[in-house]
Parts: sequence; C-alpha cells; structure tokens
Amino acid sequence: MLVTLEGIDGSGKTSAWEALGEADLGREATFTREPTDSWYGDAVYRSIEDDDADSLAELFLYTADHADHLSRVVRPALDRGEVVVSDRYSDSRYAYQGATLADHPDIEDPLAFVKRVHEPWTRPPDLTIYLDVDPEVGARRAGATNKFERSDYLATVAENYERLFSADPERFVRVDAEQSPAAVREAVLTAVTDRL
Repeated sequence: MLVTLEGIDGSGKTSAWEALGEADLGREATFTREPTDSWYGDAVYRSIEDDDADSLAELFLYTADHADHLSRVVRPALDRGEVVVSDRYSDSRYAYQGATLADHPDIEDPLAFVKRVHEPWTRPPDLTIYLDVDPEVGARRAGATNKFERSDYLATVAENYERLFSADPERFVRVDAEQSPAAVREAVLTAVTDRL
C-alpha cells in the first residue's frame, strides 16, 4: 500500500509523516519523501532556490527525481509487501508544477499536462492524506523563504489540489491542518490505520 501526505507548504506534512514514523502501523513500512536525497533531488533543490529557473525544465527535474524514487525506493518496498509512506509524491508535482506552468504560452491546461507526462509510468497512491490549510496560513508558517512559499502562488497550488481531490475523492482524506498539531497527528494516524 502506498500512502502519500500532500498539502501546500506550511500544512504540516512533514510533522505528520514523522508522527506516522513513530507510530506502530502493524506492518513493515518504508518512510520516504520527495524531493529525494539523490543527486536528482539535489538538482530539484537547486532549482527551488533559483527564482529564474525555467518552469518546463524544472518540471522535468522533478519528474526525473520521481522516476528514480519509484525505481530505487517505492516499487522495491511495495514488492516486499511493505507499506510505503511518502512525504510528497506525484500530486505535489501536479499541483505545484501545474501552478508554475500557469503562464506558459504553449500549455493550455498545465495540471492536465503534468499528469499526462506521468501517466504512462508512475504508480498512483492507494491513499492520500491531504492536509488542508489556508494559503495565507501556509505561507506564514513556511516563512515564504522561496518562490513556492508565497501566498498567491500557494493559492493556485491549493486550487490544483482541489481539482485532484474532486477527480479522485475515494483516494483522498482531507484533514484540517489548522487544528492543533496533536489533533492533526491523530486524524492522520486514524486515516492511515483505518485504510490499512
């Protein structure tokens, strides 16, 4: 089973992921994240810090990192029968790169375009926990330290997440990420253990 944690910056994904790592899920589990710690992930992190990075080139850096993540970590763990829990995964690509490409003159529907790039080869999640937070709150929590953490950009990302949620409601569980950290952790753990 592939479980992913998604949401805009500042929604508390990593804290929820860490809490799941400390919990007893009752099964062997691999905890991972995107961008990865590979050299592909290093390239992604460099592009995040570059305000002038080409949006299409950036998409393909993220896509390469995702492909490596699948072949090196996700598929082998699933083949061993483990639960895989990923802090960010393909939906982040769809939502974030869909927002980044919003002004690209040759791409009519950026979110759909990014999904089409991934569709032939990615492994869809079985469960996605969506940590829902207002973009202003997310930007304030994240500190707006890079181009992806600004509230206007995060508002577009949140709209893309809503499109993904609407297209596949059975896969998503929405968690109010503006409640207390303890309540968020409990809601996430309950959603995962119920599905397991």
